[in-house]
Amino acid sequence: MILKFVLNGRAMTMNVPGERRLIDFLRDDLHLIGTKEGCGEGECGACTVILNGKAVHACLTVAGQLEGGELLTIEGLEKNGELDAIQKSFIKKSAVQCGFCTSGMIMSAKALLLSNPHPSDEEIKRAISGNLCRCSGYKEIKESIKDAAYSSNQEVL
Repeated sequence: MILKFVLNGRAMTMNVPGERRLIDFLRDDLHLIGTKEGCGEGECGACTVILNGKAVHACLTVAGQLEGGELLTIEGLEKNGELDAIQKSFIKKSAVQCGFCTSGMIMSAKALLLSNPHPSDEEIKRAISGNLCRCSGYKEIKESIKDAAYSSNQEVL
C-alpha cells in the first residue's frame, strides 16, 4: 500500500505492505536503528516511538497505521545538531546504563512531556510503566524526566 506520513518532521510517501510491523519497517527499510526490538510482544517498551502524539510499541503497530499520521523516532529528537532536553537530562543524571531500554524510555518520556510539560512523580511512573530497565536504573530515569520537565531546557521540548 502507498503510505503518506510525516517521519521526524519530513513528509514521506512510500510503498509498504500495510501489515508489516512498524519496527521492521523502521529498522530494515528505513535503516533507523535507534528503535530497538526487545520482546516483540509489547511488554518491554524498547521499541517505543511516538505516533500522532502518543507513545506506541512499534512491535505491535503495523505500518498501515502510519497513513496520514506523524511519527517521531529517537533519531528525530535532535534538532540542528542539538540534543533534546530529555536526552540531555538522561546524560546529566546518568540515566543510561546498558542503554538497551534508553531510546524507548526517552520516547515514552518525550510523549509524556509533550502532553504534560510538568508531570508529577506519579505521572512519570505511569508514563514509563510500559518500559522495562533490566539494569534497574529507574531512580535516575525518573530524575532525568523531572529534570527535563523543570529545567531551563524546557523550551526544547
